[in-house]
Amino acid sequence: MLNNIGLPGLLLIAIVVLVLFGRGKISSLMGEVGKGITAFKKGVDDGTKELDAESDEVAKNVTPEDEDTKT
Repeated sequence: MLNNIGLPGLLLIAIVVLVLFGRGKISSLMGEVGKGITAFKKGVDDGTKELDAESDEVAKNVTPEDEDTKT
């Protein structure tokens, strides 16, 4: 259904959206989208740092037991 829109169709849609919402509304919307993407990337980076820290902590805690403490 949407496979054959093409460049002219996309341009027409863009013009209709611009006329309906105006330049100011669209630019503020794109600014909010940019802030959302930035927050998402920051959250992903924080999550990976947290996982790396947990795996490093687990790796530090794995030590062989002494023969004296097993009895």
